[in-house]
Amino acid sequence: MAQIKHTDNYYYDVIRKNIRKYRKIKGFTQQKLADDSSLSMDYICEIESLKKQKSFSISTLSRIADSLEVDIIKFFEE
Repeated sequence: MAQIKHTDNYYYDVIRKNIRKYRKIKGFTQQKLADDSSLSMDYICEIESLKKQKSFSISTLSRIADSLEVDIIKFFEE
């Protein structure tokens, strides 16, 4: 059996950091990203917050990727 190298929280943190990074590269505020992805700003804040361990779905991640015009795989890069 393969040994698990990282926890779920590790991967969520990588994704959170990348969402924030690509949002800033695009010049979007959290509100703009929320509006473009049809999500609430509070939810975008929760997703980006490293203090909260809130999980999110692949469909939510896809909506964010589409709004930022970035390939979803970029969110998983360390």
